[in-house]
Amino acid sequence: MTYSVAVSGASGYAGGEILRILAAHPDVEIRTVTAHSNAGQMLIEHQPHLRSLAHVTLRETTPEVLSGHDIVFLALPHGQSGQYTDALADTPLVIDAGADHRLESMDEWATFYGGDFHDPWTYGVPELPVGRGTQRDLLRGATRIAAPGCNASTVSLSLAPGVAAGVIDPGDIVTVLAVGPSGAGKSLKPHLLGSEILGTANPYAVGGSHRHIPEIRQALAAAMPEIPADDGAGNQPAIRVSFTPVIVPMARGILATSTAPIAPGATDDDIRAAWERAYGGETFVQLLPAGHFPRTADVLGANTALMGLAIDRDANRVVVVTAVDNLVKGTAGAAVQSMNIALGLPEGRALTVNGVAP
Repeated sequence: MTYSVAVSGASGYAGGEILRILAAHPDVEIRTVTAHSNAGQMLIEHQPHLRSLAHVTLRETTPEVLSGHDIVFLALPHGQSGQYTDALADTPLVIDAGADHRLESMDEWATFYGGDFHDPWTYGVPELPVGRGTQRDLLRGATRIAAPGCNASTVSLSLAPGVAAGVIDPGDIVTVLAVGPSGAGKSLKPHLLGSEILGTANPYAVGGSHRHIPEIRQALAAAMPEIPADDGAGNQPAIRVSFTPVIVPMARGILATSTAPIAPGATDDDIRAAWERAYGGETFVQLLPAGHFPRTADVLGANTALMGLAIDRDANRVVVVTAVDNLVKGTAGAAVQSMNIALGLPEGRALTVNGVAP
């Protein structure tokens, strides 16, 4: 069976990456691409690398244009997807690459995003530990999928095995991320101009204000054991995240260094075994051998999260360093991987573990 696909926000980075992956997918037909201010123009004017789609014209983003497809990808700015999702009730599968359907808490949405709150959808990070299984189990047969925030999924994948196994304390998580500016989208932002970011590293959203923090807390809470350790009064341990992203002069990529205290009694073998159990059988999340750590250059263009694990006994902390391509495993690749699972297709179809070098 061939599935008809519409991709909104097709002139942006996320939309373009979804199209790049789908263009090589044997089970889909890219029938419609849409935009807002760029509607009426040829897609190739905005995505000149997508040569196989040179004949495609961007259409206006409306519910009428998006309806009538088997699958719709919404690659729109945060707060804009929700206005279309109700109108797509008859679409068999809708995947939102924005934040509108990620959060379960209305209060968290109001605090970090604001505007109308929309119902949460199935989270599109297949390998994420959840209870006794993985998020993959929940994606099978899903009809509404929320693709992850790139920073959030990187940190969550980094630490969820330790949370699930009870070998780290989730109440004191510290993560610092080097990120490429493509994660902020394609629209013109003066602080992201080449002249502003070349030769410098620029922190932003410092002090607990980044919008991906509640998404990380939500994902790690789902990874907790069914009967977690508590304070003796039946209260689940708090998940506290100190999150500091830093823009660095690379077009795409995330290198996240995440640390958390070692849980009392956890041995070095216990700690490494937790990550090996979680990801030992995974294709797209790979734990490197002890003493090895990833580079962002190793994952460019790949749907791969490469992860290095260290145990700092002097500081009593576990250190996880994870590299992803923010536009692939962080967004578009996760969306297509989740689509494959939902439809019962081979999970890795049209996705690669191989990066581009140099």
